[in-house]
Amino acid sequence: MRIDFKTQKYIFIGLTRSLSITSAEKSFETAQGEKVTLPCTFVLSEEDEGPLDIEWVLIPADNQKKEQIIIMYAVDRVYNHYYAAMTGRMQFTNPDPRSGDGSLDILNLKSADTGTYQCKVKKAPGVQSQKIQLTVHVKPARTKCSIEGSQEIGKDVTLKCASQEGSPLLSYDWRRVSGTQELPATSVLNKNTGELLLKNASQDYSGTYNCVASNRVGTDECSVELNVTPPINTAGIIAGAIVGTLLGLCILAFLVFCCCKKHREKKYEKEVHHDIREDVPPPKSRSSTARSYIGSNRSSLGSMSPSNMEGYTKTPYSQVPSEDFERTPGQNPTFAPSKYDIAHKIGDITVV
Repeated sequence: MRIDFKTQKYIFIGLTRSLSITSAEKSFETAQGEKVTLPCTFVLSEEDEGPLDIEWVLIPADNQKKEQIIIMYAVDRVYNHYYAAMTGRMQFTNPDPRSGDGSLDILNLKSADTGTYQCKVKKAPGVQSQKIQLTVHVKPARTKCSIEGSQEIGKDVTLKCASQEGSPLLSYDWRRVSGTQELPATSVLNKNTGELLLKNASQDYSGTYNCVASNRVGTDECSVELNVTPPINTAGIIAGAIVGTLLGLCILAFLVFCCCKKHREKKYEKEVHHDIREDVPPPKSRSSTARSYIGSNRSSLGSMSPSNMEGYTKTPYSQVPSEDFERTPGQNPTFAPSKYDIAHKIGDITVV
């Protein structure tokens, strides 16, 4: 220390200027998952005789919060257990910071690592510090392409592109990868939203389109196939639908008619069955009627005597019911021999 007698001021020499930090970079932008080296190189002077201390701290964006020590070198030892969020992901670039290199390596960066870092170097009587701004960006990822609108001639079609991941500001760019490889003259591109509007589309617009999403640290892309076709004949589709509907109704009506008819027939058969009286015996067959008639005549004739034969009224056999009554020669009945020796013949009838 010396005194300037002209200005009556004290001038301090060699207190803080003996130690100097030589690294100049003050901001870094990098991608998530990568590695970054925050530089902190320094030069000592002969006047710096105290122990060397190097300290890295994270300065919060909120001024109300305290600085967070993340790693320290003191008394020839490294202490890196202060900040749990970076445990195992940070280290001094040079294993021996006494060489004049107190730079810090941060591995496998995360977006939460974004912030302001400060390197402090102390070696009494010198003290120096330097702040570095670190910004960790997320690369665009999971980019998807889609088509919105009708792909018909004369219609407006919009090609959309959006990344599910990625730090702002994202920018989108479309290009055609088939045919002329140039965007149609009527196309309108919005790089911020990723939309490509194709007005009054024609079949020449058909082809493969590629979208590239990008930010400061990376790119990602996707593709979509556009196929512009003539308008659909909606009148024919409607007419076909109507014809099909009518045909279906006709078939349904026919099935209903058949079911009703069958139901009526079953109902009629059931009513006829109930009309038959159960107390009336069934009619005899004609053959049994004929046999009964002949048998009754024979019994009546067998009881007649010559005295009462005169009052007997002859009944010809032709009056016996014989319709549909036919007997084959082999079926003619054989009568037992008469027990009377004398036979009386009256007219055409012989009585034994």
